[in-house]
Amino acid sequence: PLQLLQAKPVPKSSGASQRKMREPAVASSLIKKIFSHYVKMPVTRDAFKIVEKCSERYFKQLSSDLEAYTIHAGRKTVEMADLEVLMRRQGLVTDKVPLCVLIERYLPLEYRKLLIPVAMSGNKVIPCK
Repeated sequence: PLQLLQAKPVPKSSGASQRKMREPAVASSLIKKIFSHYVKMPVTRDAFKIVEKCSERYFKQLSSDLEAYTIHAGRKTVEMADLEVLMRRQGLVTDKVPLCVLIERYLPLEYRKLLIPVAMSGNKVIPCK
């Protein structure tokens, strides 16, 4: 006689074996390198931990805002215009200080070449407006 096979109940696993999903974080060494570039003095370990925490929150908020601006514009890709709107809202970009000026002031030449459209005509270089 054939016996019906029944599925064996799966034993419940304890919560200790399950790993908690962590959000990706900005590398501590990168934050320290950038921060020490601008501070130019020693920083205590406790103070640096607070700087790391603030940096994480800042980038999380920045990403959230950029995502909201992109969705509001009906797109799925973040564009330069979204970043410019964000920087205007933060007061970094104004009519007197356009985004191009900030790029020229704070970024290295290799990034400037990528971000600032430059038209060349003969030997003339026309900066962005």
